[in-house]
Amino acid sequence: MNETILKEQSIPVYILSGFLGSGKTTLLVQLIEHWQQQGLRPAVVMNELGEVNLDGQIVDSTVPMTEMLGGCICCTVRGDLGLQLADLVQEESPDVIVIEATGAANPMEILDAVTETSLYMRLELKSLITVVDAAHLSGLYQEQKGQTFKLMQEQIRCASVLLLNKTDRVSAQELKDLEQLLAKWNGFAPVIPTVKCEVDMDLLLRSGADVHVHDSTSEADKPAHHEHTETCGTHGCNHGHEHQTVQGDATNNDASYSHVHDHSHEHAAPHASHEHVMVYTHYFSKPVNSEAFEQFVSALPRDVYRAKGILSFSDTASRFWFQYAYRESDYMKITPQGNVPNVAVFIGEHFDQTVIRDQLLELEAIK
Repeated sequence: MNETILKEQSIPVYILSGFLGSGKTTLLVQLIEHWQQQGLRPAVVMNELGEVNLDGQIVDSTVPMTEMLGGCICCTVRGDLGLQLADLVQEESPDVIVIEATGAANPMEILDAVTETSLYMRLELKSLITVVDAAHLSGLYQEQKGQTFKLMQEQIRCASVLLLNKTDRVSAQELKDLEQLLAKWNGFAPVIPTVKCEVDMDLLLRSGADVHVHDSTSEADKPAHHEHTETCGTHGCNHGHEHQTVQGDATNNDASYSHVHDHSHEHAAPHASHEHVMVYTHYFSKPVNSEAFEQFVSALPRDVYRAKGILSFSDTASRFWFQYAYRESDYMKITPQGNVPNVAVFIGEHFDQTVIRDQLLELEAIK
């Protein structure tokens, strides 16, 4: 194949979706390794809730990455994502691009943005992969209420392939019921059961390929905007965002931020959001005791369903990456890339951020 034809080839784009803590970043790392082993040059677009890209710290530093922080993807995605993709293509010349969406976003907004960008750039949306936490979905489905349940449902409905992850945490009957549920919500997407997102990458990348391409082949049959479901109503179609940052004492190094959303102005196109999600970011002024911090994390209220951060502990020399999801926590030694502060991000629904902040300040005060 000559060089002219190679240059005209479209760059494949994959979108990773899934609720907070489902395993998206684990899958991202495995995908990057898979492509690198094939001699390809992958690039990443990382969207995060909060002011710090923590998930990006565990991605290979040689991989080109662009960040969209703040998490309010409905306000930024159409313009900013197009610019981010253009910069990546022009500056890095990647062979493949993967976009990891914040777990609190409706992936249709990213899908729409990629398809719009592909109108003036040689990009080809290959697949929208949604990672589903089996245990979390099982628990939510039993209650069948709350905006978290509705958002997860929407993420599943948007997918072209579903990775049913953490299947070791549910019974055989629960697994069977979940597979039937996923087939009911999305009859087009293949379902691949996994543990720790371990999957045949070639199978994953082939599965569900072009599902969304087929959906968009007939413009006459396609609605002008995304299909309006119950989720759209609860997440606020035709809304806007006014961002407020609540900061701690500006004179302290522990300046802590909470991100809340006030939906007031209008956008031109209807879209869904994560308006029910609250984010609290805490910057530590000093190391804390590891055992005391672990006790704090284990006692987090149920309204906090995801937490992660990079910390220095007073009783150990190493720095640690920690993550918490669905009442379980994990700690891993890490050497951060660049000058990364000691920081923790807490994500949940309507939790008392003042209590979290005060408890962390108490940990910092312990000598």
